[in-house]
Parts: sequence; structure tokens; C-alpha cells
Amino acid sequence: MGAQLQEETEPKVLVFDPERTGSRRKWLLGAAGIAVAIAVAAAVWMSRASAPKAISPLTTRASAPLVSVVTPGVQPVEAQVTFTGTIEARHQLPIGNSGDTGRIVAVYVQVGDHVRRGQVLAKLDDSVLAPQVAQLTAALDQARAQAALSATEYRRGVAAGPAGGLSAQDIEKLQAASIMDAANIKVVGAQLAVMRAKLALTRIVAPVDGIVLTRDAEVGQIAGSGGTPLFELEDAGQVEMIGQVAEQDMADLKVGQSAAVYLIGDPQPFVGRIWLLGAVIDPQSRLGEVRIALTPNPALRPGAFARSQVTLARARRPVLPQTAVMADNDGSYVYVISRDGQVQRRAVSVGSVIPAGVVITEGLSGRERVVSMDGGFLHSGEKVTVAPVGGPQT
Repeated sequence: MGAQLQEETEPKVLVFDPERTGSRRKWLLGAAGIAVAIAVAAAVWMSRASAPKAISPLTTRASAPLVSVVTPGVQPVEAQVTFTGTIEARHQLPIGNSGDTGRIVAVYVQVGDHVRRGQVLAKLDDSVLAPQVAQLTAALDQARAQAALSATEYRRGVAAGPAGGLSAQDIEKLQAASIMDAANIKVVGAQLAVMRAKLALTRIVAPVDGIVLTRDAEVGQIAGSGGTPLFELEDAGQVEMIGQVAEQDMADLKVGQSAAVYLIGDPQPFVGRIWLLGAVIDPQSRLGEVRIALTPNPALRPGAFARSQVTLARARRPVLPQTAVMADNDGSYVYVISRDGQVQRRAVSVGSVIPAGVVITEGLSGRERVVSMDGGFLHSGEKVTVAPVGGPQT
């Protein structure tokens, strides 16, 4: 045990190994170098992150909205008033039965037929009136014969006188009989005239030359006096367009102005003239009435929808695509691009709409760069990038 204690208390002697010591030193130096590199990289990253970023021109150009613009220039345009309406007969005549109630036995015309004045359109039953006319005609002949006989007897009595054995009283009786028989002719003649007029009313005739617009008469139908018209006639084929015009355009229209009227499906206009302007404006729709007289044409059928254009003046104005013009509570406007690429709102006055676009009457000279579409996504003062175009319009 004493030997063991002696062994444990005996100091240990460290032996220096040069080869092992050099290897450890190299390892420590490598680790220190890696740590320094990591620290330097971290410092550089933090300094770049905290420094303000430089904005390159390419970055700015890419972030600005890309818009299409148009330079409209000016072009000759016509100031026009456009409105819609219907074709109507200028003088539409209702024709019905003005005689006694009767049954229709014949109808001679159809809708669209051209008729002449006095032409029979329909016929009512005259089986009662015709014999009465014949009876009165015979009665009139009898009355005339009797009147002639009475007049002869009266003349003979006057010629014979007292010498012929006739007293003054007898001659007066002959005179009275002659006068009564002559008066009877007038009575029967008047009765015959009335009956003939009633018989004539069983023929429904056209009062003027024209075109049959409607027909409500059928064989077997009972036609009463003063009832629903059996026919409607267009007087002499005269037609017109009755249109409704916006209140602000009424002041530009004048009686006598030429107007072009277009029907659906027919590109050729029918030329007419304004002959009447309404005296009042409808308080609900704010529209006024205008009537255009047209030359008769088979294609101008009453009831057809029509569109009319009245040319007021000719001028040179900018014309923009409809997508370029916007409107809000403050009125119509467009977006104009300034030289530095900034969006600017420009109030404009809009004229008529033509196939080429919207006519601008005020607000543009035609030399501006105007945003042609998608202006609703832009804001005044915003920077934009203009898409390249082939060149300005002239």
C-alpha cells in the first residue's frame, strides 16, 4: 500500500512532442481564418442591406404603366343631329259605315292595295233598300204623270171658261189639283233621293286616292253606324317620319332643313325635309317632336322604325376612339400625356358620333397625345410609359 501511495504522489513528467504540436497549431489557424471570413461576409451583407437602393432607369421604366396613345390631328367632320322615330301616314283617313247598320256581303280590297277616289272597298246588304228605291222610282213616275194630267185639265178649263159651262169655282178646283199633283212630284222625289242616298251608303268607297293601311272588314260582319273603322287609308300615299329629338338639339333644327332617313336593312337614305317642329318639350323624357315629309315610296311602310340625320354644319375637328373618352359627374374628359410622361386630365366637349369615332368640339387642338384606351385605370399626375406607335395621325 505504501508503494501504491508513493507511486500516486510521484509527479508526472510532460514529454514535448514537436510533431503533434505543429499539427494543432495549423488547425487553430484554419479555424480562425474561417471565422474571420464569415464575420467579414456578414458585415458586408448587413451594410448592403442597410444602405439605400439605387433605382436604375430600367427599373423605373419597367414599373410605370404602359399605355397606348393617339395623336388625333383634325379632320373634316359634319355637325349632325341624329334621332329615331317611325314612319307614319301623313294623312291617315279612317273609313267606316256612315249609313244604317248592315251586314257586309263583299270586300274588294286588301291591305297595301292602291285605290282610286270613289272605288268601292266593301258592300253592305241592300236587299231591303234596293226594292224601296225601285218602288219610289215608280211612284215618282206616277206623280209626274198625274201632275201633267192635272196641268192639262186646268189649262182646258181656263180656255173654256164660262162659255164651256165651267164656273169659276170649277176652274179653281182644277188649279188646286194641278198644284197638289206638282207638289206630290217633289215629295216623292225627295223620298226617292233619301232612299237612294241610303242605298249608296251600302257601298263603302275610298274618298281619295291612296293606299289601304288596315282592313277590319270581313264578309258576314255586322257593320254599325259610327262603329270601328272598317279601313284606314293613306291619303295619296303621303308619308312622314315622326321622330323624338333631344331638348338641346331642338334649337338647331329649322323648318325646311334637309334630312336623310334610314330604314333598317337599307343603307340608302330617303331624302326628306322638316315640315313641322313640336311646340312643346315632354317634361318627363325631355324630348321634342319633329316631322319630316317624305316622297311616297313602297318601301316607306307606316309603322316602320327609322333613323334620321340632319346635317347642320361642316368643320375640322379632332376625332378620338370611343374608348378614349370618359365621363363622370364633372362631364366628359380624356387623359393627355405631357412631355415628361405624366398623365393629365383634360375636360372636353363631345359632339356627334361618326363611324370614325367621337368628334371633339372643345378641349383639344389635335396635337396632344391622348390615352386611347384603359384610361379608367389611370390617375391624374401618374407617370406612365408610352407604347411605341407607327406615327401620329394627321
